[in-house]
Amino acid sequence: MSEDNDNTGKLANDGLPPLREVIATHDLSAQKKFGQNFLFDLNLTGRIARAAAPLDDATVIEIGPGPGGLTRALLFNGAKNLTVIERDPRCQPVLEQISNHYPGALHVIDGDALEVDVTTLGPAPRKIVANLPYNVGTQLLLGWLMQIDQFASLTLMFQKEVAERVVARPKSKAYGRLSVLCQYLCDCDILFDVHRSAFTPPPKVTSAVVQLRPKADRGTDINLDSLAKITQAAFGQRRKMLRASLKTLNINVGELLAKAGITETVRAEELSVADFVRLTQVHDEMAAS
Repeated sequence: MSEDNDNTGKLANDGLPPLREVIATHDLSAQKKFGQNFLFDLNLTGRIARAAAPLDDATVIEIGPGPGGLTRALLFNGAKNLTVIERDPRCQPVLEQISNHYPGALHVIDGDALEVDVTTLGPAPRKIVANLPYNVGTQLLLGWLMQIDQFASLTLMFQKEVAERVVARPKSKAYGRLSVLCQYLCDCDILFDVHRSAFTPPPKVTSAVVQLRPKADRGTDINLDSLAKITQAAFGQRRKMLRASLKTLNINVGELLAKAGITETVRAEELSVADFVRLTQVHDEMAAS
């Protein structure tokens, strides 16, 4: 039986009230404007926390804790320096209760994660562990990728469609800009799926937990801003051949593709991550000359 299904009044394994009781007490109905879908199952949140272990020697960061299901799991599984970012003021009393239960271990920031530089929240190693709001999850990940060397790992829950884009291979429907950026920078794995019934309210889609671990050696070091710009141009018009889609780069596309050894008539989805790395190298060499 999941811990959250205990009878009202009975404490969960971490010594705090069951999540359903917490949500009822504080009238915490999930709100669409915050992109909220609450996880009630503390067994599931514990599985996510353990996937990010060890937690005791890291600055752990969670986005959108809501009523604190994953927050509690992270603390219960050893996090000693956990910072959560929550913009819903209704959740503050619940998070304060959790903080009092784990003195000195939980720090709460009242704010929007899109406006917070998470690399300033504590020393390395830093680990982000979060059930991301669906409406901003991809945007947050793209921002963290541009600072990826600041993190030890990212353990994130997305819609399964987004998770599949992270790990997609060339010539597949899901393969795109996010695939290239994630796979150039990180080793990426889908750890497990999460059925929609695990959430309240249940979303219309299945979710999945993804883990990204920055590569110690990326082989070729390139300018990430250039890679981001090139992949945006290439996949922004993915049905077009590269000779057309890359025109927005304001560079001699024919020369660029020839020097990179890439045929003008291929489409973005046909290129490997290594192809995009080579394209970025040549682009920057041409731009500097």
